[in-house]
Amino acid sequence: MENIEIGRVKDFLLGLQDRICKAVEDEDGAGRFQEDLWDRPQGGGGRTRVLSNGNVFEQAGVAFSHVQGDALPPAATQKRPELAGRQFQALGVSLVIHPQNPFVPTSHMNVRLFSAEKPGEKPVWWFGGGYDLTPYYGFEEDALHWHETAHNACQGFGDDIYPRFKSWCDEYFYIRHRDEQRGIGGIFFDDLNEWGFARTFEFLQGVGNSYIDAYIPIVNKRKSTEYTDQNREFQLYRRGRYVEFNLVYDRGTIFGLQTGGRTESILMSLPPKVAWRYNWQPEPGTEEARLYEVFLKPKNWLGEE
Repeated sequence: MENIEIGRVKDFLLGLQDRICKAVEDEDGAGRFQEDLWDRPQGGGGRTRVLSNGNVFEQAGVAFSHVQGDALPPAATQKRPELAGRQFQALGVSLVIHPQNPFVPTSHMNVRLFSAEKPGEKPVWWFGGGYDLTPYYGFEEDALHWHETAHNACQGFGDDIYPRFKSWCDEYFYIRHRDEQRGIGGIFFDDLNEWGFARTFEFLQGVGNSYIDAYIPIVNKRKSTEYTDQNREFQLYRRGRYVEFNLVYDRGTIFGLQTGGRTESILMSLPPKVAWRYNWQPEPGTEEARLYEVFLKPKNWLGEE
């Protein structure tokens, strides 16, 4: 039976949280993360860190959790009903970063391990995660950099891995009731165990470690761009789409709420300020319209099939 090294995964995830928080603080220059340690009555706990009202980032949440339970919730067994009723462990790092400047995109990343166990049977485990980018104003060079970094993280695991997980990301981060993409995508994967534990864990580490290289250079390039009140209003309006996706479709949010997770940590992904406008449409020919026309559609940014 293959050994599932929960301890190694946990050590990596805690270190990843530390490295990402340091990179975010360094880029912000003033803001500092506040740490919140918490225990879950049903089993497990976590380490939530939130930076608020920094120079660059309006809110950044980077959370580690390791929880256990007596039965997997519906969000985890919807596609695998044979696992219903199994005990489980779930551990991961999840983050969402909302910038101050509308020309800096919001970003999301998570990496996680699930293990479902039943007495007398071997554990069923899988890794999941990925990252995606949500710009408010689009720049082709930023999209290219983001997807090149994601592509590089997939190298060595098969030529089909980046296009497969890129397409999965486009399909997942789709707001069905709006018929819109959430952003320009990235990579997303779930139920991944096809390479064996050690090799799949290696892939997870590559994805997690590449996030800083994917995001921070874009932040650095755009954070000093001058913007108007109109730019800010559009950013707040588009943040509404982020809220809609996270509360209606996001499997991590649904899983956390179904398992009685810590609400503050689950909903730290929501932006501190957001706006909705009734039946609003961008003016033709504007940069706001261009976001919809060019960037909020699945696109092969690297020019590969």
